[in-house]
Amino acid sequence: MAEPFAPGMVSGAPRLLLRLEALGILLACLAAYHGLGASWWLFALLILAPDLGMAGYLAGARAGAIGYNATHTYLAPLVLGAAGLLWAVLPAQALALIWAAHIAGDRALGFGLKYPDRFGLTHLGLSSAGKRAASAAQNGDRAARPD
Repeated sequence: MAEPFAPGMVSGAPRLLLRLEALGILLACLAAYHGLGASWWLFALLILAPDLGMAGYLAGARAGAIGYNATHTYLAPLVLGAAGLLWAVLPAQALALIWAAHIAGDRALGFGLKYPDRFGLTHLGLSSAGKRAASAAQNGDRAARPD
């Protein structure tokens, strides 16, 4: 099934390039984290912490998209990392790299920023869950639709 296109959604080669770019950012974050000499146990413990932003989905799609997007943009880890560099605070640098690595990993896998109007619709296209929901809707399986 061809992926539906929505205004502002990226598809085709640009989508692939954005995902490859994210993979590059992930690898750069991992290299910088290694160079920092921070604990890999801390990395393992916190790598999924940004996904706590998805708890907003308990209050609905709009709140979920806001929560997810708030924890999945590079702005906050960039500010945290810059402050960590400016004041030589290694834990802040480590947290910023873990956070940015998480975001980059998500983007490399195709999980983009969320739109509140449809489950699985992201700026990178439909996520796997969104594709399953679209397929279920096309086949008339209302029970399998998460939105």
